[in-house]
Amino acid sequence: MKRAAVLTLLISTGALAVAVRARQAPPGAQADQPKVVEVEKIKDNLYMLKGGGGNTAVFVTDAGVVIVDTKLAGWGPAILEKIKTITDKPVTTIINTHTHGDHTGSNEFFGSSVEIVAHENTKTNMQKMDAFSGEKAAFLPKKTFKDKLSLMHGKDQIDLYYFGRGHTNGDAWIVFPALRVVHAGDIFSGRNLPLIDVNNGGTATEYPRTLTNAWNGLKNVDTIITGHSTTLPFADLEQYAAFNQQFLKWAQGELKAGKSVDEAVADYKPSARFQDYTLQPARVRSNVKIVYDESEIRGPGPNK
Repeated sequence: MKRAAVLTLLISTGALAVAVRARQAPPGAQADQPKVVEVEKIKDNLYMLKGGGGNTAVFVTDAGVVIVDTKLAGWGPAILEKIKTITDKPVTTIINTHTHGDHTGSNEFFGSSVEIVAHENTKTNMQKMDAFSGEKAAFLPKKTFKDKLSLMHGKDQIDLYYFGRGHTNGDAWIVFPALRVVHAGDIFSGRNLPLIDVNNGGTATEYPRTLTNAWNGLKNVDTIITGHSTTLPFADLEQYAAFNQQFLKWAQGELKAGKSVDEAVADYKPSARFQDYTLQPARVRSNVKIVYDESEIRGPGPNK
């Protein structure tokens, strides 16, 4: 091999190694970069903080501040800085919608005296994370629930619901009844094909039913705070359930027809009703594979 070719190969290989290391770097590895949090007032004493992971809700009550989700590790100071522009009341409660590090990463920053609340399955999932091992177990949820839990009362009341598995097996829906708003976390992260974390109990085949349960079970709600997108009207939840149901039935049909995962992915095209949805090719493939793995119907083909 000529010297120039060898040099080019070495440079390319080195660049690839750097890129891989960058993708594998922990969230706090780029701590020197500015952490910018955008504040959006949702209604009265409820705000949404964007940036640094999942959308954070800040609810100012008579007793103090309730935070829903704490973003990535290292973003606690940026969250608190924005809260101080809203109120001088202390943070008293954290609610985690689910286990992922971009929603639980800064629990530790707010101290062990803050009450942390989550679904019981989310606590179990968090206990498996390095971020909550050893002494850091102090920042796991102290209060959990199975189906429904209410915190505080009157205009400060917060209702937590669980309607079934989807993104994970512990997705909580956080309702602020006086304001007619729900924080859905990543079980409704936006108008897109959802990320399904099977390692933490997520499921493709139950996802549409869980969304339908939420649509039927949540009352007097007008606005949804999504996990990673903008706020959406509550009516979009019914559409999102229909979108996921359509995907499930289509994928099961492809499986029954004996098509491989790759053949099915090449065929996928949502109906006109969902043309504005974001469809990442890798996620389409991942979700088709999950449907195939979870479904008992097998067609004549290899289905791989």
